[in-house]
Amino acid sequence: MKTSKEIKTAVLVLLGILLFIFIFNYLKGENLLSSSRKITAIYSNVEGLAISSAVTINGHKVGKVQDIRFTDDKSGMLEVSMLIDSDFNFSKNSIAELYESGLIGGKAISIVPAFDGSANTVSGDVLKSKIKPGLTELVNQRLTPLQEKIESVMVSADLLLNNVNSIFDEKTKYKIKGNISQLEQTISSFEKTSNFIQNLLESNKNLINNSIANFSDISDDLSIVTEKLSKSDFEQTINELKFSLNNFNSLLSDLDRGEGSLGKLFNDEGLYNNLEASLGQLESLLEDMKLNPKRYVHFSLFGKKNRQYVKRDINKNTDSNK
Repeated sequence: MKTSKEIKTAVLVLLGILLFIFIFNYLKGENLLSSSRKITAIYSNVEGLAISSAVTINGHKVGKVQDIRFTDDKSGMLEVSMLIDSDFNFSKNSIAELYESGLIGGKAISIVPAFDGSANTVSGDVLKSKIKPGLTELVNQRLTPLQEKIESVMVSADLLLNNVNSIFDEKTKYKIKGNISQLEQTISSFEKTSNFIQNLLESNKNLINNSIANFSDISDDLSIVTEKLSKSDFEQTINELKFSLNNFNSLLSDLDRGEGSLGKLFNDEGLYNNLEASLGQLESLLEDMKLNPKRYVHFSLFGKKNRQYVKRDINKNTDSNK
């Protein structure tokens, strides 16, 4: 009986030791009962990454961080050990990217799998590492140049205010007050003018409306005239005018060559001389009728024989009368 108690005690102690080892390793992030793959990645800065932080692939948790320690080469680099519980296979050329998992600054590792046909990862492999800028870092990157610009603007504003204070002495302030007073008077005058114009427009509203209506009618009439002009056949009118000018030129050419009645009248010198002689004789006859009307007009109640007409020299009678 005594021996059986000692055996039971030893078994309980062994079970307690095994349970302690299991719990200790589990708390460290290592499950002794699972077939996990242990892989590592080297980082220059883990930015607050903690043991048991999540390891994800495309946002799905596939493991956790088991250990974080400095490398043995005393370079200050950090070696992060990860346990991958998933059976999902990925290439040895995949990247272990450290990223910010929340707004409060929590860190996790995301496996960016590579499907390049290389061998799959196994326990003990070292993956390439990458640090993805977090929200805080991005904000700092954006705010740093903005802060520098704000500081520069503040310095410029301070210099400007100092210069303004040095310029605006008592004399300048007095002039500015006077200018403001004149500006107020100008605004008041402008307001009065505006009111006068408004009253003028109101009193002549009907006249203005009639003028606008008349202008609209004139515009309509001009549109009608323009439309008629656009529809008229200018080309035919121009052709007819050219035809008339050609006929007139042909008539002038005929007159110049002496063709036709008018051409002969203008160009036949004999006809011109005969016409001139006839006009001279007619003029002499009219002159003789004025001087000797009884010779051409005979009136008698008892009748009288007609005398035979004797041609006289008109020029001689004219000389005797003189």
